[in-house]
Amino acid sequence: MCKRATGGVFAALSGVRKDQLTWTRGQPSYFRSSSLSKRGFCPDCGTPLSFDYDHKDTIEVTTGSLDAPEAAPVQSHFGVESKLSWLKLSDGLPEKRTGASADSPVNRPDFQPRQDPNR
Repeated sequence: MCKRATGGVFAALSGVRKDQLTWTRGQPSYFRSSSLSKRGFCPDCGTPLSFDYDHKDTIEVTTGSLDAPEAAPVQSHFGVESKLSWLKLSDGLPEKRTGASADSPVNRPDFQPRQDPNR
């Protein structure tokens, strides 16, 4: 779903506790991308800013929107089952599949995506 939300081949996201995040240039607008999550974007220019599961205490922020993106290096690749065939991940970082863990929100019976017509 990250490809559809960003228009790119993947989304670079950095996790942070919600209570430690401060928006510095106004507040984002939100789109409900599923029954359990929302995506934040700039209301002025449309830049994607965040991915937020309702029930988690962390939020994923687009790394490129951070004031200091170099301070948030990639630690793993998530959602690798949907990567494009020509994209090669050769950095040796862990690769994780969406829904691989039993507690993944996408495995909940009340999960209803609103962005990906194939799910």
